[in-house]
Amino acid sequence: MNSNVSKNDAVEDKLVAARTWLIIDKPFLGALVLRLPLVEADPKWCRTTATDARSFYYNRDYIDALSFEQTKFILAHEALHCALSHFARREHRHKKRWDLACDFAVNPLLMADGLKPAPDALILDAYKDMTAEEIYPCIQENADEEPMDQHLYDPDDRPHGSGDHDGDEGGSHGEADTQAGGAPQPPPLSTPERESLDKQWQQRLASAAQQAIQAGKLGGSMARMVDHLLQPQLPWRMLLAHYMTRASRNDYSFAHPSRREGTAILPGLRSQHIELLVVLDTSGSISDQEMQEFLSEVNAIKGQVGARITLHACDEKLATEGPWIFDPWEDIKLPGKLPGGGGTRFTPVFEWAEWQDRAPDLLVYFTDAKGEFPKSEPSYPVLWLVKGKEKTPWGQRIQLN
Repeated sequence: MNSNVSKNDAVEDKLVAARTWLIIDKPFLGALVLRLPLVEADPKWCRTTATDARSFYYNRDYIDALSFEQTKFILAHEALHCALSHFARREHRHKKRWDLACDFAVNPLLMADGLKPAPDALILDAYKDMTAEEIYPCIQENADEEPMDQHLYDPDDRPHGSGDHDGDEGGSHGEADTQAGGAPQPPPLSTPERESLDKQWQQRLASAAQQAIQAGKLGGSMARMVDHLLQPQLPWRMLLAHYMTRASRNDYSFAHPSRREGTAILPGLRSQHIELLVVLDTSGSISDQEMQEFLSEVNAIKGQVGARITLHACDEKLATEGPWIFDPWEDIKLPGKLPGGGGTRFTPVFEWAEWQDRAPDLLVYFTDAKGEFPKSEPSYPVLWLVKGKEKTPWGQRIQLN
């Protein structure tokens, strides 16, 4: 038997076996890997592996040199790039730094899920549980590291939508499992292709996560990442305005009318300002600049809805200087010096609210959601504006970053 044929068969068998193992043992990753056809690439352009968000391209010699465990890792690595829509999130960023940030974001997730990294995988503990956007500013412009794979979504440093090729969205590349002599390098994605693939991979991510949860095989860092990505991605300012406007209401009064108006008691329209309780988490994870940005947004909306603001600051206890009260016509100002930096407990605010003559119409808590929550949900609506990936046990959670 020809030795080259035997080697070809062995490499293909290894890839198929690794993919099958992932489908059975890691159903979340396996369902994503299954979406990428295996395409042997021309070694002249593909030194390891690559993806264009359509296919998994591989250098035969590189896969041959990997162990079976490392092969599982590299398959999942490319699939996770696609599922996280790294190809659609680069925006204005420098390509190499963005590619490095994406690798640093993906690899710790795979290791935490029990996969053994390939020899050239980029891993840094400091980037654990961080997104590519959070990692990007930490990477120097002249970084010496190289991504372990090739990200073929867009050209070197052309912003998305600027001179993208106008390729046929259907595209024929990547459809066959192998091509003689290795497949040529695919062109970058056009803007319509990128947008279409972004929607497809979001649906695939949600479907894969649902299957894995039903099988009881999605946990840890991967589960937190999925939960974070599947949060509604509407702008937090829009959602804040929606909830404040909804809380502002024109109510009906059944007070007795004057004698000149007769004796019938008819409902009359009565406008009133809303009582908005705003709380700043001062435990140390949120900067003064972020707090000021949040308060500026509240300030811009409150005049429209006639909101009276009660502002509290809290880490593990309420700031003794507070609360600060702002009428609808007054500008909200961040107190000069906010105490904080300790642990985080949310209960003091809700305990304070219980002792007031009137419950708030809406409570907005600006926080990273890492702390002790009250055991029971209050009767008034609570809006959590969360920086980070933590969950909230009740209330409406809005992703801030």
